[in-house]
Amino acid sequence: MKLRLDAVCARLRTPLVSAGGSITERELLLVRIEDAAGFVGAGEAAPLHSYDGIRIADVRAALEDCRRVLEGGDGASHDELLAACRNVAVLPQAVAAIDVALWDLEGRRTGEPVWRLLGARGTPRVPVNATVAAADRAGAAAAAGAARAQGFNALKLKVGIGDDAGRVAAVRAAAGRDMAIRLDANGSWHPDEAVAALGVLEPAGIELCEEPCSGLDAIAEVSAATSVAIALDESSSLPGALDRAVCTAVGLKLTRTGGISGLLEASRRARAAGYAVYLSSTIDGPLGIAAAVHAAAAIEPDHACGLATLALFDDAEAMAPRSGMIEAPAGAGLGEGLLGWYLSRGR
Repeated sequence: MKLRLDAVCARLRTPLVSAGGSITERELLLVRIEDAAGFVGAGEAAPLHSYDGIRIADVRAALEDCRRVLEGGDGASHDELLAACRNVAVLPQAVAAIDVALWDLEGRRTGEPVWRLLGARGTPRVPVNATVAAADRAGAAAAAGAARAQGFNALKLKVGIGDDAGRVAAVRAAAGRDMAIRLDANGSWHPDEAVAALGVLEPAGIELCEEPCSGLDAIAEVSAATSVAIALDESSSLPGALDRAVCTAVGLKLTRTGGISGLLEASRRARAAGYAVYLSSTIDGPLGIAAAVHAAAAIEPDHACGLATLALFDDAEAMAPRSGMIEAPAGAGLGEGLLGWYLSRGR
């Protein structure tokens, strides 16, 4: 098998501001694996340093370590190749890219979509939330109104970045009473601050708050002290996080769990522990979003998923949501028409 890596840089329409900083562009690696018969499977590596502390250069090096494994891998099964790559690559962001490319490759060999290979019952149409990127009241309200007009039933906005009460109130006024509002603090509060802040924001009607503070014990403390549902995000990768429920829900990410295979395993563990499960994005490209949508068909998430993030880029045509839903693209593997987005942004 041949491995090809290509760097991609995609600019966001407007900066995405969170407690961890501001993101204006996204560096990704397009990963392609070609077998001896000429079939090609594609995936992406999507580390986000401000979120997971992993740099793109680290993931490239990890993927290079997989090259020799793949070169001798024709005839080996998906599970065998993935296990060997996991041993040498270690980083889940690199493992995710290999796993997704192998699923895409298997789909193209068999002529089947990945969701069918996963045993899902039908073409996935996944409910998704809109993402409000604006850090000011007027911009946030405008984005919420647009999401409502586009048929979304849920939206997400960052908190812990200043004027939280004003922005949440503005978003609620623009979104209407029926829209689910999800908050994401990116671990920016201490437990006492989180409880106080959520007490102020709760009257606006909050579906849940992701990662109000960092660490399992701190999140458990906040969850016990507030009636707002709390979800793990960054802390979901901590040891033992999926073995006991410290709060209500967990948002799982393709790149943090090690790909489609990792998402399936993490969702099984999380539900066994008592969590509600949904999927979200680390501002992935179309391959990452498509992979998560295929996985969602098998997982059947309990809440709207944070997978509508392609709208944050300056070209949002790929896999655009319709009436608050994303459907897997037609075709074998992950689907057709996904690579053009990367090739137009390659370095």
